[in-house]
Amino acid sequence: MSDIIYVSKATLQQLKEELHRMRTVDRPAAARAIAEAREKGDLKENAEYDAAKESQGLLEARIKKLEGDVASARILEAENVDTSKVSILTKVTLTNLNTRKQITYKIVSEKEADLKAGKISVTSPIGKGLMGKVKGEVAEVQVPAGTMKFKIEEITV
Repeated sequence: MSDIIYVSKATLQQLKEELHRMRTVDRPAAARAIAEAREKGDLKENAEYDAAKESQGLLEARIKKLEGDVASARILEAENVDTSKVSILTKVTLTNLNTRKQITYKIVSEKEADLKAGKISVTSPIGKGLMGKVKGEVAEVQVPAGTMKFKIEEITV
């Protein structure tokens, strides 16, 4: 869990708010659900109690994961990003050499990835294939459908 994740200030704030909500709202609700189920009789044959305990276990696992993410998060500021090559937080305009279509992606952390918004994860196949490339270079990216070739047209913040 010691892997550093790079996020924007806004994403880190969202993670902290989600963690706070889980601790202050979801955790007490799970405890209440267990208490209510416990009052309904024999715990050996109480499916509601088992479900509440399982739900609590999943919640605690999510809280632990989120705590680790927040602890290992590092804020990246856009003004500190090197645009001479593709890196996290850069906006990359590409030409797909197979279809001749041009597309722009922003390379972000896994926590911020949103394909509909044009944000791809640094750990995705395309994100990995583009990292470190410079303007004018052709990146060959292995994707589940085969190999795609992208020409890097522009790198901005």
